[in-house]
Amino acid sequence: MIHKFSLNHYNIVLDVCSGAVHVLDDLSFRLVDFTSAQMPARCPEEAYAALSDYSRDEVSEAYGELYTLVQDGLLHTEDDYDQFIGKIAPAPVKAMCLHIAHDCNLRCDYCFAAKGDFGHGRKLMPLEVGKKAIDFLLNNSGNRRNLEVDFFGGEPLMNFDVVKQIVEYARSKEAEYQKKFRFTVTTNGLLLDDDIMDYINREMDNVVLSIDGRKEINDSLRVTPNGKGCYDIIVPKFQELVRRRNGQQYYVRGTFTRKNLDFSKDVLHLYELGFDQISIEPVVSDPNVPYSLKLEDVPAVAQEYERLAKEIIKIRKSGKSINFFHFMLDLDQGPCAIKRLRGCSCGNEYVAVTPEGDIYPCHQFVGIDGFKMGTLDEGVIDPAMKQAFSKANVFNKPHCRNCWARFYCSGGCNANSQQYAGGILQQHEVSCELERKRLECAIMLKAALADQE
Repeated sequence: MIHKFSLNHYNIVLDVCSGAVHVLDDLSFRLVDFTSAQMPARCPEEAYAALSDYSRDEVSEAYGELYTLVQDGLLHTEDDYDQFIGKIAPAPVKAMCLHIAHDCNLRCDYCFAAKGDFGHGRKLMPLEVGKKAIDFLLNNSGNRRNLEVDFFGGEPLMNFDVVKQIVEYARSKEAEYQKKFRFTVTTNGLLLDDDIMDYINREMDNVVLSIDGRKEINDSLRVTPNGKGCYDIIVPKFQELVRRRNGQQYYVRGTFTRKNLDFSKDVLHLYELGFDQISIEPVVSDPNVPYSLKLEDVPAVAQEYERLAKEIIKIRKSGKSINFFHFMLDLDQGPCAIKRLRGCSCGNEYVAVTPEGDIYPCHQFVGIDGFKMGTLDEGVIDPAMKQAFSKANVFNKPHCRNCWARFYCSGGCNANSQQYAGGILQQHEVSCELERKRLECAIMLKAALADQE
């Protein structure tokens, strides 16, 4: 399978199964339509006829170059990923999302966590539950040496003393279990102070800072319980935290909705504030709410992604740094084959733990009836559910089988599919459309920056 598209004056052909990307001139781009895995060595007469605005010698030479790509396994490559089907199986847990706080000091309208409490009442995780969670991860991680823990909410800083004690407890176990913990915290920033910033920058391998962009956009949806916006409070705190990180990993992460389909302005606004690691993600929500994205919005969002990609090219070519999360694409190595087939591996290698010690497939499944996998007190998780999630891959999702983007999105988000399409193997159509456009922009961006080298 191949996927061809033109964007920003670049003619691009992606060979889906090999991952090879070809930037072609106009002749070769049109001539690709006459190629296949079984193409003859000699150019067919119908190709000459269709490309009569070029000389036969030009067409013949271009055809020969495309024929060589096919012979070299870089065009129309056979899909041999089915050899990995037998290796797709339940795996040890390597990552955990700790819901340290089912409470929040914001009331964001679009919050999938029911404005902080996941629909089950406001509560904080006790230290003992946090310790049991660390023990569970250690005891269920098999031979995985590197383990990941994300402190999540609600707002984790509302329970920050427990965060610190859990980190200390986990570190105390590393030598005994021959493991290494990597910690991440996601915060809305309201409670940040000097001591917390210093602690985060010392102990957290990554930090996710929640902000939606321009003041008027952020403050329209990210509000405190009394209805006031948070932009003026969090921006200087985020700027100071990032300054103190001295190049350590972080990113500012926002959500765009139907209220700001011009979200590239929010990305660029965040860049102007001094942030160069940025993610602005499409809202996924009940299609009946006014801010929800709909299929009819896809063309406008697609144009905005193109606009953003072009702006990023300008910035990067000027010698400055900026990364947009959804345009970060490794075309050289990329993830291993199994990860390409099943993505984040929620409910399998990754789980979430609530303040009560209940275990769910991931943070977005928390509170959804029927998806509790087990409890920390039991110390085990439902093997049938783990098996089902381990098998959620592009071979088992009908809409993925013939999609050119399948090895890059790895089947998309299981939680979004469950909540808004009726099952983890179903298609959330808006998400798929936007993912394909982001991938085209990311590939084009790579091609444009390669021109600079």
